[in-house]
Amino acid sequence: MSTTAPAPVADIRSRVAGPNKKPALSGPAKAGKVLLYAVLCFLTVVFLGPIFFIAFNSFKSKFSISSSPFALPVGDMWAGLENYATGLALSGFFNAMMWSFFITIVSVIVIVFFCAMTAYYITRVKTWWTSLLYYLFVFSMVIPFQMVMFPTVKIADVLSLNTPWSIVVLYLGFGAGLSVFMYAGFVKSIPLEIEEAALIDGCTPLRSYFAVVFPMLKPTAITVAILNAMWIWNDYLLPYLVIGLSNPKYRTIPVVVQQLVGSNGNRDMGALMAMLVLAIIPIVIFYVFVQRHIIEGVAAGAVKG
Repeated sequence: MSTTAPAPVADIRSRVAGPNKKPALSGPAKAGKVLLYAVLCFLTVVFLGPIFFIAFNSFKSKFSISSSPFALPVGDMWAGLENYATGLALSGFFNAMMWSFFITIVSVIVIVFFCAMTAYYITRVKTWWTSLLYYLFVFSMVIPFQMVMFPTVKIADVLSLNTPWSIVVLYLGFGAGLSVFMYAGFVKSIPLEIEEAALIDGCTPLRSYFAVVFPMLKPTAITVAILNAMWIWNDYLLPYLVIGLSNPKYRTIPVVVQQLVGSNGNRDMGALMAMLVLAIIPIVIFYVFVQRHIIEGVAAGAVKG
């Protein structure tokens, strides 16, 4: 009676794991992957380079910044926290930060809430004027601010919109285009049967929206909030033209930082760099914690369009 020798354990494992094993990259594929990593590393340096440049220059004396802008702050070039103290003493930075927080938070809440309702209405109500309204929102995204700058400032002056409370209305107008567009794309992907089931269960249309539809808009709402928060926090031109010229006590952070540049072009580069670092820290922290929601929200709003 003949017996067959058992196959080696290594051979059995190789045959079982063989189909699931990733194929080795060929020469061109491997070269393409290396090239992709090289391009991404280069773009990382390009985008993060200015931030690090501002950061280490904020610890150098203003004369060292002019003579050796790319050198590290070591030796005689090290100024410590002197630039930060000078900038905070001259600019009224904390007061400006308070108003920047107020304007940004309130404007983002208003944009997220009202633009979601607008997008839901013009998507569900199929009439010629809702379609026209949708395309007007889309068209507003391609109009540069410089084209409407003078009439906006004139209307804001006539209607007394030159306060931190009323400038929210202007931010709602400028932020509605992109926000409504993103919301509308996601609302189109929500099955109408879900709302019909809620109506059958006794929900009114308003309750159906807030209890069923609006919670489903969370990914897009987070993305809209992130994009508008970064834009409003860093905006210089609108707060300066509407508020900064008539009510200097309500200046925001970008306006205050710009005030460090003198009328004759004289500027303390050390203090300016220090204030720029303090200005970007809150929005960078906010972005780091919520940046993963950007791709989720954009992808969710791109299901149908």
